[in-house]
Amino acid sequence: MTLLLRLFLSFMEIGMFTFGGGYAMLPLIQREIIDVNGWLTMEQFLDIVAVAEMTPGPIAINSATFVGYRVAGVLGSLMATFGVVLPSFIIVLIIAALFKRFKYLASVQAASKGIRSAVVALIALAIWSFGKEVIHVPLHAIIGLVAFALSHFLRWHPLIVLGLAGLTGLLFLG
Repeated sequence: MTLLLRLFLSFMEIGMFTFGGGYAMLPLIQREIIDVNGWLTMEQFLDIVAVAEMTPGPIAINSATFVGYRVAGVLGSLMATFGVVLPSFIIVLIIAALFKRFKYLASVQAASKGIRSAVVALIALAIWSFGKEVIHVPLHAIIGLVAFALSHFLRWHPLIVLGLAGLTGLLFLG
């Protein structure tokens, strides 16, 4: 199987079996590109996630694009991006057609609540996994906690928080 086809199929699988948006996809992307295929190291993946977070657009699509580019150039980025988007596109078309008709059923509402709970767990897993790789010294933890506080409690714009975190890294870690 060619590398481009493997990229497409890997990201299509990620797109098919992940609910809850890009952050919920990160553990699956990590497993697929690092553990299963060995395309990137954890450090390279974390760099890609950081860039994908700062770049406009959904993090899952940005991550797929950057991973695809890193692994196989422009065609790789196209295949990975198309792979991660295609299942959602098809699923949304099907759900949109059916949801309007069945959204008031108790079983549909219960399943939706169960899926939302699992999404929270997947996001927590991504935080835990990244935290283990990123936080090596107390200053890393402090930067993370301050960024959380500025974002959550003071409602600062994410770009300002990222800029300040980057500046702090330059001043104290560089």
